Amino acid sequence: WWDDLWLNESFAEYMGFQILTETTRFTDTWVDFAVARKGWGYDADQRPSTHPVSPDPDAVPDTASALLNFDGISYAKGASALRQLVTWMGEKDFLAGINIHFARHRFGNATLADFIDSLSRATERDVHAWAESWLRTTGVDTLTPTVTESPDTWSLAVAHQGTRPHRIAVGAYDVDPADPTRVLVRGRWELDVVPGDSPVEERPGRRPALVVLNDNDTTYAKIRLDPSSWETAVRVLSDIPDAVTRAVVWNAARDLVRDGELDPSAYLDAARIHLPRESDLAITEGVLAFARTQVADRYVPADRRSAAHAVIADVCRALLRRTDDDGDAGLRLIAVRHFVDTAARPEAIRDWLSDGRVVGGPELDPELRWRILHRLAVLGDADEAAIEAELARDPSATGREGAARCRSALPTKEAKEAAWARMFATDDTSNYVFKATAQGFWQPEQAALVAPYVARYYPEAVALAGRRGSALAVAAGRYAFPLHAVDDEALKLGETCLREARMTPALRRWIADQLDDLRRALSVRAAGSASVHEAGKEGTER
Repeated sequence: WWDDLWLNESFAEYMGFQILTETTRFTDTWVDFAVARKGWGYDADQRPSTHPVSPDPDAVPDTASALLNFDGISYAKGASALRQLVTWMGEKDFLAGINIHFARHRFGNATLADFIDSLSRATERDVHAWAESWLRTTGVDTLTPTVTESPDTWSLAVAHQGTRPHRIAVGAYDVDPADPTRVLVRGRWELDVVPGDSPVEERPGRRPALVVLNDNDTTYAKIRLDPSSWETAVRVLSDIPDAVTRAVVWNAARDLVRDGELDPSAYLDAARIHLPRESDLAITEGVLAFARTQVADRYVPADRRSAAHAVIADVCRALLRRTDDDGDAGLRLIAVRHFVDTAARPEAIRDWLSDGRVVGGPELDPELRWRILHRLAVLGDADEAAIEAELARDPSATGREGAARCRSALPTKEAKEAAWARMFATDDTSNYVFKATAQGFWQPEQAALVAPYVARYYPEAVALAGRRGSALAVAAGRYAFPLHAVDDEALKLGETCLREARMTPALRRWIADQLDDLRRALSVRAAGSASVHEAGKEGTER
C-alpha cells in the first residue's frame, strides 16, 4: 500500500493547483508551482536519497520507510509527472481514463497497474511504457536546444539527455526594434522529444531573439537556452509577457548555477536588473530566496557574501520604492522580509521594531517583529532583556519559538553553549523549540564563534536521533546541520560520520543529502573561482 502513496499525494498536489487555476481568480498558480514547488522536486531528485515516484514495494517495507518518502519526489515531481501525462495524452483522453478508473474501482482500493490500465483504455498511446520511464526511474532529464539560421529559415534541434519522452511547448519571441523593453510572442507550438532522437524542425523566417523549451512548464526537466537566447533573456527577462515563461527562464538560470555552469554573480546581476520590475509575487519570492539562502550563503566564497547581500538589499530597496506608489502589499511584504534577513547594519531595521511599522507600511505583525529581532540578535544589537520583552508582548507558542530562535542567534559563547545544551544535552525540548533553536544557531556572520560546534554536531546528532526517534532525527538532520560550513574539512567530518557511525535511517538519509548539497556548493565555488581566474588571464593577455 505504501508504495502507491504518490497516487494520493501527487494527485492532491496536481489537482490543487489545477482547480485553483480553472475555477478561481488565482489563474497564475502554476507559476507558484514552477518556482516554489518544482525546485524542491529537482533538488530532491539529484540527491542520494532520490527514489522513483512509484517505488518498488520492496523498497518501502514499513511505515518508517514510507514516511521518508513524503518528500519533493512524491509531491512536486509526482505532480509534475501527472501534468506531463495530461499534456502527453491530451486532457480529454486523460479525464476519460480517470473516469474509467473511478468507475472500475469505486468503493475499493486500486494499484498503479490498475490506474495505468484504466488510462490505456482511453488512448492509443503506450501509457504502460510511459509509466515505466516516468514513474519507475529516478533523476532529471535535460533538454538543450540548438538553433541555426539560414537566409530564409531557421531550425531547432533538441538534444535530450535522459530516458523519458516529453511533450513540450516551444515558444519563439522577438524584441520590438522600436521598443527594446517590449517582447513579442512570434509563436508557440508543441513538440515531442523522445530518448535517442534529436529531430531537426525547420521554421520560416529569421531566427527568433529568444527560443524557450517547455514554454508552458508542463514537463519535468532541466531546460537550457541556446547562447543567443540566453543573451536575450539576460536583457529582457522581466519584459517577457507570460509569468510562466519567466519562471521557466529563472529556473533554467537556477539549474545552471547549481550545476556550476553559470557564475552565481551572474544570477545576482539578473536579479538586480529584473526583480525591481517583476510583478509576480511567486517569482520575486523564489528568486530572492534562492539568491539569499543558496547563492549568498553557500555558493559565493565567504569574502563575497557581504557583496551578495548588498545586491539583495538593493533589490529590496528598489521594490520598496516602487511599492510606495503602486500599493502592491504582497510585493512590499516580500521586500521587507528579505531586506530584514540581509540587513548588514542594525540601524537599517531597528527603528521599524521600535516604531511598530515600516515607513510606508506594513504594520509589524508578530512574525515580522520576531524576524527583525532575530536579525538584530545576529548582528549583536539585541540582548536577553529585549527577547524577554518581546516574549511578554507575544507569549504564544510561536512567540516561544521566536524567542528560542533569537536566543540561539546571540553572538556570545554563553548563548551558543546554552542553545547547544537545549538541543543536544536535554530530552525535554519540544520538537518545535528544537527546530527554532537550530534555525538560529548557525549564522555565517558568526562562523568563528560556532566553529568548534561543527565537529561536535555529528556524534551528538547521532546520539540524539537514537534517543528521541525519527521526528527529532529529521529535525537534527534538516535544521541543526551546519549549512554555513562550506569547506573541505566540514565535508570530511561528515563523510567520516556517515561511513563509521551507526545512525537511524532518518538521520542517515538527511546527512547523506546534506553532504551531497555541500559537495555541490564546493563544486559551484570551484567553478566560480576557475571562471574568475580565466577572466583574469584573458585580461592580462589583452
